[in-house]
Amino acid sequence: MSQDVTYLGFDISTQQLKAVVINDALRITHQSSVSFDLDLPEFRTHGGVYSHDDKLTVTAPPIMWIKAFDMILEKLKLDGLDFSSVAAISGAAQQHGSVYWKKGAEQILHTVLPNKFLHEQLQGCFSMRDSPVWMDSSTTSYCKTFERGVGGPIMLSQITGSRAYERFTASQIAKLHQTKPVVYNNTERISLVSSFAATLFLCHYAPIDLSDGSGMNLLDIHLKDWSDVCLEVCAPNLREKLGVPVPSSTVLGTIAPYFVDRYGFAETCKIIAFTGDNPASLAGTQLNKGDMAISLGTSDTVFLWLTEYRPSLDGHILCNPLTSKDFMALLCFKNGSFTRERIRDDCADGSWQLFSDLLDSTPRGNFGNIGMYFDMMEIVPPMIGDYRFNRNNELVQRFSKEVEVRALIEGQFLAKRVHAENVGFTIGSKSKIIATGGASANQAIVQVLSDVFNVPVYVLDFPNSACLGAALRAKHGLLGEEFGFHKMFEEPLKLHLSAKPAKDAAEIYGPMLLRYRILEDRIIRENDF
Repeated sequence: MSQDVTYLGFDISTQQLKAVVINDALRITHQSSVSFDLDLPEFRTHGGVYSHDDKLTVTAPPIMWIKAFDMILEKLKLDGLDFSSVAAISGAAQQHGSVYWKKGAEQILHTVLPNKFLHEQLQGCFSMRDSPVWMDSSTTSYCKTFERGVGGPIMLSQITGSRAYERFTASQIAKLHQTKPVVYNNTERISLVSSFAATLFLCHYAPIDLSDGSGMNLLDIHLKDWSDVCLEVCAPNLREKLGVPVPSSTVLGTIAPYFVDRYGFAETCKIIAFTGDNPASLAGTQLNKGDMAISLGTSDTVFLWLTEYRPSLDGHILCNPLTSKDFMALLCFKNGSFTRERIRDDCADGSWQLFSDLLDSTPRGNFGNIGMYFDMMEIVPPMIGDYRFNRNNELVQRFSKEVEVRALIEGQFLAKRVHAENVGFTIGSKSKIIATGGASANQAIVQVLSDVFNVPVYVLDFPNSACLGAALRAKHGLLGEEFGFHKMFEEPLKLHLSAKPAKDAAEIYGPMLLRYRILEDRIIRENDF
């Protein structure tokens, strides 16, 4: 392929739609974005979503996402992108959101006209106007029923890679079927946000890919197909509404004539299966076996490449988007930057510089003190509140400011390592951590991360890893899974070494990890979390 060939990747996050274009040398040539709140004010979303009065239900309108695609393609056109150079398109989207196409919608998709925007022509295509998204927590009772119907949370985790979660698609579908059966029966196809977006570029229903599909509590991640027992417990006639899942590197077909006529895409432009934002981030960070990516943001998220896994109630196991043989693990910790900011305000007068100075002023291991800090009910471990233990494992009321700061940071990273190991992650001699998110810029925090895991920590140059991963997957899809994703790179993406572990890191944190496990179990048991 010549150097003027390009690959286009999209990412529908909660608050915006992003696009990245890379050339055949994997260098970024164009990028653009559309903010749902700012650029599409007519939808009156806040943070890209509607938060309902019950404070549990959270939705977003799919027609807003469609209009965002209309806008971002126009922006890329104005930016000078030659759409005829695009050889393949793929995408990523916020995981767990679901879109409900009404009967007859695919026929409308087949007949869209290039002289009108897509959002003008697809207004009436949805049996449910607004889509539940990952922030929704209105399905607790359906989760409990679902777990019982399958044989318990461990059995569900064994089949699907996760116990039941409110935001997962199975409980959302069960809620729709039981509370709005007419709407459910009028639904022709159920898409994830990722396959919904791919559908737009094909103008016919796109299948759900295995990696995003394994975040639904419906896919048997071993058989790589929908689980009959999960489908039966969830809702009737569900298999036909979901379609057949496909490997994440699948070429779904060529781009629809609408985009050829309206924007000048080549008729040969291929659409590669879209996937979830977390699997796409695994690609965007070039994660490899034995590596870990950690995003330190509002919530802290850990991505792991696993060759095998242990069924666990910790986190989520997904099919790997880069190879159908392996898995990826996803661990999400709600208490991220907000908790760090609280301790910063309490101990360092709101100054990150003073916070870092306090952190650096205390030795590794913090004199044997361990802290666990949870402003809201955590996912893993399921705990809330602050817990401070001295070197004798006794609960204490207060730490000094410098001990408090180190107890917070060490405690957060001890938890991440404990629960990563719980799902089967093993640190190897060549393992590394790729850190992203706001706190990855704090050298003192990153140094503790490196010490606790006893591996070097690198920082990625380009922050939009999901969007970049989508563009990289577009090229990989053309080459085929058997080519090997990492073989595409003549040289790795630019990573900056941020921290190396201290020589005594294993000696100090090995015993602390054992203590942390014991203390965490004790708190959960004593408080009946």
